[in-house]
Amino acid sequence: MTMINADFDVRQLVLAGTAFGPREIEQLRGSISRDSKKFDELKEAVDELKGKTDDELSPAVRVKLGVCLFLIGRYDDAQESLKKGDGGALAQYYFAKLHFVRHEYDEAIAAYNTAQTAGYNADDCILGRAEVYREADKLTESLKELDSLSGAVEQTAEYLYQRGATVSAIGGNPQEAIALYERAEAVDPNHPGALFGLALENERRGNDEEAREKYERAVSRFPTNVGTLINLGILYEDREEYAKAQQCYQRVLDADPSNARAALFLKDVKGADNMHVDEREQYRQRELGIKLNQPITDFDLSVRSRNCLSSMGVATLRDLCKLTEQELLSSKNFGETSLEEIKKMLAERDLRLGMFSQDKQRVETPEVAQLSPEQQSVLSRPVGDLNLSVRARKCMNRLNIGTLGELVSKSADELLECKNFGVTSLKEIRDKLVEFNIRLKGD
Repeated sequence: MTMINADFDVRQLVLAGTAFGPREIEQLRGSISRDSKKFDELKEAVDELKGKTDDELSPAVRVKLGVCLFLIGRYDDAQESLKKGDGGALAQYYFAKLHFVRHEYDEAIAAYNTAQTAGYNADDCILGRAEVYREADKLTESLKELDSLSGAVEQTAEYLYQRGATVSAIGGNPQEAIALYERAEAVDPNHPGALFGLALENERRGNDEEAREKYERAVSRFPTNVGTLINLGILYEDREEYAKAQQCYQRVLDADPSNARAALFLKDVKGADNMHVDEREQYRQRELGIKLNQPITDFDLSVRSRNCLSSMGVATLRDLCKLTEQELLSSKNFGETSLEEIKKMLAERDLRLGMFSQDKQRVETPEVAQLSPEQQSVLSRPVGDLNLSVRARKCMNRLNIGTLGELVSKSADELLECKNFGVTSLKEIRDKLVEFNIRLKGD
């Protein structure tokens, strides 16, 4: 791990005609990760360099500019600058990284090959290809690349992380993957990949605080992994730290404005940020629900009124509020005196007759009865079979939903009432249920 000088001059490195290679880039990455002011200095220096004339920007300087633009997440500008560079090993290596973040896997492999041929560190290129193959779901090729390495590289944080991530991807022993991530973190406490892997494993085990700490350290490195930013954003939402969640999603969009997932999550969290405005109304609704579930026997009513209500099957205040004055008066032995008694009792509790009369008119759709035998057979399966995202899984836990049957008994509106559950998660669940040929209540 490269030691970082606290007095590292970011501006000097970017604007002066000094050496610029892997060692200097690692120093630069470490500096901007440790100090946000250094990151601001880098952006200012990059803008100043980018503003120079074509005559002032040599091909080598174009490569330097392209790498710096990549580090601050301006990928389109980085690509344009690298295209005008010298085409050497460093340029090809960062072309590979650009292709990778854009999921252009074939192009990334080709660029890593070119970079290696041009003289870039072979171990770094092999590790890069291993990562690309893994993300492209070519796990055999990924393992083959890793197995080709030997010697000192096997003790580096990057190798240990890539090995751990590949073990996880092939469905190997989770403890083996975790041990590799921990070894990588021990070598480099700020390795973004190792931190992401450990954060994800902690999150899967419900250790949200430990996961958050790992994610926060991981996002301090540049450029930051999209998955890290989104997962951290979701954790912030769970903590109701909506401004921080917005910052995470916005960072993704700053680098990739077309990222639909981040855009939807940002839309969701902006809505969630306004939820505190409705907290009083939500509290009122909860209190109303408690009030309506009170049994009629709790109230001091006359014997005649009590008997009449009992004969009509009225057990709670909710049942009573479903009835109109006419319906009560049509009951045997129920007269104007009992009616006034009931109305007064309800008025004292801010309730009235008929306020829920529409409820009894609703005809419940027999969703389960309409399902085929094959559909009904899946209802007992655990909701975990849907392989939901972290956000959707947490909603299932909050609602105590354990089976697919319990899930499809919920309507879309009921799910959307769950904290931090938005249109993105709703679409995800609907899409997953389609695979099982079942749907939410009312869909």
